[in-house]
Amino acid sequence: MGAQRSTSLSKKTGNKLHRQSLYVKQKREREKEKRESRFRRKKEEEREPELRRERIARNIPATIDRKRVWDDVDDDGLGASVDMEQLLKKRRLQQEEAEEELAAEAANGNESEEEGDEEDSMLGSDDEEESDEEAAAKARAKQVIRDDSMAPSTTSTNLDLTPESLVAKFPSLFSNDGPAEPQVLVTTTLNSTIHDEARLLCSLFPHSTYIPRSAHKYGHKYSVREICKFAANRGFSTVMIVREDQKKPIGLDIVHLPSGPTFHFSISNWVEGKKLPGHGNPTNHYPELLLNNFKTPLGVLTARLFQSLWPKTPELQGRQVVTLHNQRDYIFLRRHRYVFREKRATEKSVVGADGKELKGVESIRTGLQELGPRATLKLRRIDKGIGRAGSEGDDAVQWEWKAKMEKQRTRFNL
Repeated sequence: MGAQRSTSLSKKTGNKLHRQSLYVKQKREREKEKRESRFRRKKEEEREPELRRERIARNIPATIDRKRVWDDVDDDGLGASVDMEQLLKKRRLQQEEAEEELAAEAANGNESEEEGDEEDSMLGSDDEEESDEEAAAKARAKQVIRDDSMAPSTTSTNLDLTPESLVAKFPSLFSNDGPAEPQVLVTTTLNSTIHDEARLLCSLFPHSTYIPRSAHKYGHKYSVREICKFAANRGFSTVMIVREDQKKPIGLDIVHLPSGPTFHFSISNWVEGKKLPGHGNPTNHYPELLLNNFKTPLGVLTARLFQSLWPKTPELQGRQVVTLHNQRDYIFLRRHRYVFREKRATEKSVVGADGKELKGVESIRTGLQELGPRATLKLRRIDKGIGRAGSEGDDAVQWEWKAKMEKQRTRFNL
């Protein structure tokens, strides 16, 4: 009766000061019970570590990313939201089952020596006629499942998952004959005022050059197709056009030379490096590149585009890393400098994806310093050629973001 009376008093008592004091008292009692239960649970988990593992496995937060819905189709087109790793595993299992069935049928069909000789001759001809493309496809299929590293990442993108349809549709982007050190030409739209932001992009991409577009009334206003032709003849591999609104960058068009494709991104949350608290100054070293959480065919294609913008041989002595992290179809661009230092007494050791401490690095910690610039990108359209005007055919627009695509919050494109 006393507990019920105190609870009712806290809600119905007319004295404001008395009501406040009762509320504070009840709140303290609830916090005391939580604290005691927490310490009691800690002692029980120290005696039985299995209880802690069960609690952690049970208390996984139900985020939107964990509720992500995949399309249940056997399609690797740009419009399909399928996990490429799971799709290729499924296809490989189906191929192995089909090969086992064929082997069983061949074993059952060996009734005579003539049929056996015919089958041997046919198998020999298939081996002889196997082309280099089929051998390369089999090699890529074997590399789909990577060996676990000492610290496996749950978000890094495996570009070996690239489907054959993308390689056939964008051969210039997926060819290994590209330059080891990409040359990037950065420019802006006409009548632009964001020259400083364009020069900041040049500091982000090695071997990049900024050429402002003339808006003089007597000057020749070159189109994007003319600029791309000029750049391709002079050894550039990529052209970037920065779009602006109200003297701020709002879009980025990336053209892969010599003939496309063209990717259109929108830019939000642009922050220069000098405006970041505790920022550092970048050096001219080639950075390392991290591409995180690109899983669908469209995501793998976008990741391949970003990979073609930086040299393939990072200079590790510079200790710089550029991160492009995809989350809910928003690509977060960050650049940091890292340093390895001794672990302080108040810090915890490095743990892996399973929650256990990694052996050999118990006394090492990593410090980060952001260099900038910082931006958030969102893919809007992919054109087959140089822009929509330079693309021909029914498939001129390979993919385009449309309204109501985000109506289902658990379905993503990248």
